[in-house]
Amino acid sequence: MASNKKNVPLDQFAEVDEKRPSPWGFPIDNELQIGVDRYPIPMNDVLFGIQREIILSLSDREDCVIVGRCANHILTGDDTLHIFIYAPFETRVKTIMERLDREEKSARKLVKRMDKERRAYYEFFTDQKWMDMGQYDLCIDSSKFSQEAIIQIIKEAAAKK
Repeated sequence: MASNKKNVPLDQFAEVDEKRPSPWGFPIDNELQIGVDRYPIPMNDVLFGIQREIILSLSDREDCVIVGRCANHILTGDDTLHIFIYAPFETRVKTIMERLDREEKSARKLVKRMDKERRAYYEFFTDQKWMDMGQYDLCIDSSKFSQEAIIQIIKEAAAKK
């Protein structure tokens, strides 16, 4: 959606999606300029702004589920249900090994890198601590429940909200 809205190739947004801007150099959007000296806007900021607009627009039109994208920070109304689904590190490593057919060492490295990127992204754009369960209405350890059970828990919580 964000790629279509800005007419930017998907792979260019994919490079910066849910990643904090690098202070040492970053993809920029040359069409958007700000400030007196017309400093270019980092592509991460452009993408976050577009995703924010899309999230707000979707939530205004209909009930929806947003995964990630700092949605718990963007959608703050009383009619929202903020859910954090997590799993222990070892469970996530095993999942990556199975889903992506990776060796354990490679899977561990990937999970650590993704955690680092998500933490930096979330904390950069929200000024909040990543994985702070106090920011959510419901937290579910996915290693304890089947996918069907998680769906049922969420449906029941949404019905009572």
